[in-house]
Amino acid sequence: MDDYINDPIHLPIEDELDLHTFKPKEVPDLLDDYIGACIDIGILEVRIIPGKGTGALKKRVVGILEKDVRVELVKEAPPEAGGWGALIVKLKQGS
Repeated sequence: MDDYINDPIHLPIEDELDLHTFKPKEVPDLLDDYIGACIDIGILEVRIIPGKGTGALKKRVVGILEKDVRVELVKEAPPEAGGWGALIVKLKQGS
């Protein structure tokens, strides 16, 4: 009856990932899958939005991204793209 609750959600792969709707425990696997999917379709610069909040999720996301060999650069987004509540991530082609 409630089996649909655990079904995966299929999202279109775009150059922006808003983490507001995800649970913190989902973030590592989500980032891994998202980065792989972006590289597969040729998206090499993305904006990831952890939000402003306390900054804990952003710090965790940055830590995950900095360890990922497919990531070339992680930087805070400019003010017009979300400022300190968003990250600009450059991915390596063919990683």
